[in-house]
Amino acid sequence: MTAFALALDLGGTKLDAALVTETGEVLAASRNRVPTGRELTPTGMEQALIATTTRALAELPEGAEFVGVGIGSAGPIDLAAGDIMPVNMPGLHGFALAPTATEVVSGVLGRTDFVTGFRHDGACIALAESWIGAAAGARASLSIVVSTGVGGGIVVDGASIGGASGNAGHLGQMVIGGSEGAMTLEELAAGPPTVGWARQQGWSGSTGEDLARDAQAGDRIARAAIERSAGYVGLGLANASTLLDLEVIAISGGFSRVSDDYVDLVATALRSSAVLSYAQATRVVRSGLGDEGPLVGAAALVLRR
Repeated sequence: MTAFALALDLGGTKLDAALVTETGEVLAASRNRVPTGRELTPTGMEQALIATTTRALAELPEGAEFVGVGIGSAGPIDLAAGDIMPVNMPGLHGFALAPTATEVVSGVLGRTDFVTGFRHDGACIALAESWIGAAAGARASLSIVVSTGVGGGIVVDGASIGGASGNAGHLGQMVIGGSEGAMTLEELAAGPPTVGWARQQGWSGSTGEDLARDAQAGDRIARAAIERSAGYVGLGLANASTLLDLEVIAISGGFSRVSDDYVDLVATALRSSAVLSYAQATRVVRSGLGDEGPLVGAAALVLRR
C-alpha cells in the first residue's frame, strides 16, 4: 500500500497543493493552486486552504494510507505556534497556518489520525534536494532559490536545521554590502532588483525574460547584470559555506535560469570569494527537482519523520 502526504506550499503569488507519494512522486492529477498576493486576508487564506485541499484530497486513491499534511510557507515563521509572518503578505502576519491547515484537512477527511509538519519554504526545498534531488547523499547541504526573492534552507545529516525559532536559512536577508552600501543579498541579486540595476545602466528591457533574451543576443548591460547577480550570490554562499562547512549547494528559482551558465557563474564567484579551502571546495549545482521541490520537501516533513 502506497503512503501519501498532502503537501502545501504558500508563497507570495500562489498556494500550491498536491498529494505526494512515499517515494517523492507528485501526483499530477492532485496538483492545483490558487493565487495569493500582497492583499490576501486571513479569510481569503482560509478559503484558499479549503479549495486547494479539497481538490487535492479528492484524488487520494481508495484505500491508500494517508500520513499527514506537510506545509511550507514564505517566512518568517513561528515554528512552535505554527504561525506565519510573511514579508510579502503583511495581512497574514500572525496567521495560524499550521493549525488552520490541520483543521481543514481534518474536516475534509473526517478524521484526525494524521500528523502535521511545518517549516519555511526554503527549508522544504532543502529537504527535497537532500532526499531525492541534487544534494542526495550529501552530509551537509544548502539549497537556495533565486527568483523574485532569495531564500534557502540547510540540511545536515538528513535533518532540517531550523535554529531557535525555525527560521535558519533566510539567506536573502543576509547583509553583504555592495558598491551601493550595506544591502541584503535579496536586494542585490534577486530578479527584480537585477532588472532595475540594468535599467539604471541604460538597458531598455523590463523583465527577467527580457534580460535573458538580450544577454543571449550579446547585450553588454544585460550580461553584466546577470554576472553581477551571480557574483553577489556566490559571495553570499561563500560566507554560508565558510560558516556551515557545506558539501553541496543546489540552486533553483526562475531567475537562476536567466542564463545557461548562471550556476557556473555562482560557483566561480564562490571559489574566488571564499578564503578557506573547505569552503572553496563546496560544489554548486543546479536543482534536481525544479518547480516540484517545494511540494516534495513539504511532504518530506511527514513522510520522512
